[in-house]
Amino acid sequence: MKKIILSLFLIGVVITLKAQNPEAAVQANLDAYNNRDIETFMLYISEEIEMYRMGECEPYSTGKQEVKNTYKRYFENSPKLHSEIKKRIVYGNKVIDHEYITGANGSEEAFELILIYEVIDGLIVKMTSIRKTT
Repeated sequence: MKKIILSLFLIGVVITLKAQNPEAAVQANLDAYNNRDIETFMLYISEEIEMYRMGECEPYSTGKQEVKNTYKRYFENSPKLHSEIKKRIVYGNKVIDHEYITGANGSEEAFELILIYEVIDGLIVKMTSIRKTT
């Protein structure tokens, strides 16, 4: 009985810390991205996620299942996929990453991207991307 109570207490502490630390959720999601681990990646994605490109009014992807399908294919087609964080800003429940991505869809070409994550209760509810233009 003591073990059960202690386990429940520890789970509550972890959930509380996760909810209070958007950066931890985004970092865990990024680690799963770099490992191409779709199941762990999805642990940090809200059922109601919306993904946007900066400047567009409508999301290009909505809902957890649609995002899972998209990233599953992406991970399968990107055996050398890796994202390196060049700079990170945490501002309330927003995490802003400047990323340098290599190995996307089997390409040798790298690209830079800004991703703005909005996190609520430890889950990413919105992602907005900004692609660097030449």
